[in-house]
Amino acid sequence: MPLTDVPTIEVSTEIAAAPSTVWSLVSDPRNIARWSPQNFKTFLRGRPQVGAKFVNLNRRGLLIWPTQSMIVRYDPEREMAFRVRENWTVWSFVVEPTATGTTLIERREAPKGISDLSVRLTNMAFGGTDAFAAELRDGMTDTLAKIKAEAERG
Repeated sequence: MPLTDVPTIEVSTEIAAAPSTVWSLVSDPRNIARWSPQNFKTFLRGRPQVGAKFVNLNRRGLLIWPTQSMIVRYDPEREMAFRVRENWTVWSFVVEPTATGTTLIERREAPKGISDLSVRLTNMAFGGTDAFAAELRDGMTDTLAKIKAEAERG
């Protein structure tokens, strides 16, 4: 039975760079490996657009696992979101212009819950869903800090 009523995880940062600069970084899922503490490689089929599929290789310590994803929202200069097949979660980057640059939001949602298989594996390998959610939030904060640094360097 899937885990339902899963809270959204969301972090944001202010970036002193134009939205187009930030978008150029977050619009291609292959770039995520440069910043993510969990993802270390992405293989994208085709170009980033709605319906494009990709495989992520993820790691935590000695544990390595693949996930399959598909881009479900792709609104240039605004949002790129993908759904992870194995756990049903939707991850997104949202770019919002501000008077001084850009607000970048990273979000993990579970509108259909989290698959039973993923919950069982998370409980076995990652200390449970609550502990893993906290780890994901910390990782998202690190990811946005790295994107911010890269965008502001130009």
